[in-house]
Amino acid sequence: GELEGLSLRAAWLTGKTRAAEHRVSQLEALRRFLDEKKQPILDAMASDMRKPSFEVELSEIILVKNEINYALNNLSSWMKDEFVEKNLVTQLDTAFIRKEPYGVVLIIGPWNYPLNLILVPLVGVIAAGNCVIIKPSEICSSTEKLLAETLPSYLDNDCFAVVTGGPAETTQLLENKFDYIFFTGSPQVGKIVMAAAAKHLTPLTLELGGKNPCYVADESDLQNVANRLVWGRCFNAGQTCIAPDYVLCSAEMQEKLLPALRHTITQFFGPEPQESPDFARIISDKQFQRIQALLGSGRMAIGGQTDERERYIAPTVLADVQPSDSAMQEEIFGPVLPIVTVPNVDEAIAFINCRERPLAVYVFASDSKVRGKDLGRVLAEDSRLGPGQAPC
Repeated sequence: GELEGLSLRAAWLTGKTRAAEHRVSQLEALRRFLDEKKQPILDAMASDMRKPSFEVELSEIILVKNEINYALNNLSSWMKDEFVEKNLVTQLDTAFIRKEPYGVVLIIGPWNYPLNLILVPLVGVIAAGNCVIIKPSEICSSTEKLLAETLPSYLDNDCFAVVTGGPAETTQLLENKFDYIFFTGSPQVGKIVMAAAAKHLTPLTLELGGKNPCYVADESDLQNVANRLVWGRCFNAGQTCIAPDYVLCSAEMQEKLLPALRHTITQFFGPEPQESPDFARIISDKQFQRIQALLGSGRMAIGGQTDERERYIAPTVLADVQPSDSAMQEEIFGPVLPIVTVPNVDEAIAFINCRERPLAVYVFASDSKVRGKDLGRVLAEDSRLGPGQAPC
């Protein structure tokens, strides 16, 4: 890490990454990598977590290519100086904002979307004219190997490097001075990254998980709700940081929702989801055991089958889950959906506001006024609270 950091720092000081032509050439090369290595990418992710090819194409390839195209289409306007209104102090001057690159940037990626969550930040970093070190997740070993072995042959190696390894190598890497850090992963590791960045006063972006609530109002389109919940919860076998983590609804709605969810799971994955080509596996034994331990919460309403040898956990719905149950103490990050019943929308909002701020909040209601009002109250009440504070 240290040697790469020094050589990248030297390349940064030459100013070559600042040129628009260099930024364009690197973005185009990254797009070429995605086109030419599509099959090896599909193979690597099938090997790591049996990720279905449709899911890989959508979330790991198409989304990144869209990001590249968006950056290429907007690059010239992004790079222009932005003139701003004058105030008393700047009355006699020309006042404008110049967009400067940061310098040498570090991107630390997670295992759940091992390509997307490295390459989407990379697009922004290249577009902004920086040098960059990427650190893919070692847990997705096939994807890590693919990135380390093939991506350098597409990009300018004076300005770009891949560093591999586990926690020890990452800790060592973080001792170096970077000008900006992107980290996607768990809050526990996020704290370590933030502490390391603080030593050098390095600004950073942390994208961490959270228990994302989903409120379902009594007057909702049942099948529509079921389809979206199952898709969101089971895409990538639930290993998505913005997936719906738990449902809040009335006891009556829970009983109506269960048959609809059962129908959708069968429709999406067949009578035996373990045999479906469209359902991924859990990434590691450690994660499998962690999720399996949450299955004792509430009442097992749908699914619940597991196969440790394959790291398979069936699409599962837990009903009548209590706030004190284990499934409600941590982000699930697997294909398991707990339902907690609440008497009304006010109780649902109070429940959400009593907990850590989630990454996303989902509201299903036929009446758009209800959706806007309820969501607005969650956000408004939430914004008055500091981190970790709760009104209860």
